[in-house]
Amino acid sequence: MLDLIIEPMQYGFMQRALLVSALAATACGVVGTFVVLRGMAFLGDAIAHSALTGMAVAFLFGANIFLGALIWAVPASLGISLVSRRAGIRLDAVIGVLFAGGFAVGVILINASENYAGDLLSILFGNVLGASWTDVLSVGLLAGGVVLVVWLLYKELVFTTYDSAVAEASGLPVRFLEYLLPLLVALTTVAALKTVGNVMVMSLLVVPAVTGSLLARRLASMMFATVGVALAAIVIGLYLSFHLDLPTGPAIVVVSVAMLLITVVASPRRWALFSRLRHRQPQPETVAAGD
Repeated sequence: MLDLIIEPMQYGFMQRALLVSALAATACGVVGTFVVLRGMAFLGDAIAHSALTGMAVAFLFGANIFLGALIWAVPASLGISLVSRRAGIRLDAVIGVLFAGGFAVGVILINASENYAGDLLSILFGNVLGASWTDVLSVGLLAGGVVLVVWLLYKELVFTTYDSAVAEASGLPVRFLEYLLPLLVALTTVAALKTVGNVMVMSLLVVPAVTGSLLARRLASMMFATVGVALAAIVIGLYLSFHLDLPTGPAIVVVSVAMLLITVVASPRRWALFSRLRHRQPQPETVAAGD
């Protein structure tokens, strides 16, 4: 049994994969908590899919595709809020347009390459086992920057998340924070692209956060639970991928979803609610005596 745990970590590609995935999972856990609480799950998916355009342009010119994703994702995330506010269009409608348009243009551009099939699969579903030390450094800088910003502005983000109107009346820069969160989502999304790819990045951003919401009541506790769940899904998914020869990104996603389903069944909050409801029911003897 111990060999099953130690053996994979003897390979450099597994060490780099674990580091990249753990860094991305940490950022996703921190930002994903706010994404779930504010109902912005679709935003992360839209940014990830639209970033395919930036990745495709970088791919065609032989540049770093994740740098291309970053260059595209940052203005796209800010543009969503700007267009919605200035044009009076519903935010979900703007997100839908960005989702469909960016992804379609990206596929067309990648199709222009002669040998696009294998590269397209790598971009769409991730290739964390091919991560280099440069990737580790890049993801580390992105994830570290995201976590640092959240730590510095934690109280402001929490206040705005729960009651933006009161936060604005209290003098907080609510409009700045409303632009900041989509930006953090964009940076986190780019950090996670190497791990689970363009198609499934929302799973790493949202699923652990939903699980964390079932395990904790307070936001800080939820955030720690979310990061823990994301890291556990990463480690288990990587080991399953290594020993069972499974695609790594999908394996991580399946483990994450399985953990959510288990939590839904065994959540302490669920059973506490069930216990309270059961104790509130009138006892048969009491009813009979009342009659």
